[in-house]
Amino acid sequence: MLAVELYRVMKRVEELERKLKTLKPGSPEKEKVEDELRVTRAEERRLKSLMQGAKD
Repeated sequence: MLAVELYRVMKRVEELERKLKTLKPGSPEKEKVEDELRVTRAEERRLKSLMQGAKD
């Protein structure tokens, strides 16, 4: 179940990174996507850490 959640978050990171490349610098939407990407990447790191801990 943790792996499924990690996969979902990883796909969201990829989606946000693609979207970010299409937005113009300084646009409000770009700032919003950057914030969401930052939070989503933190969640990805947290889940990876949990999975690593489960292996040990």
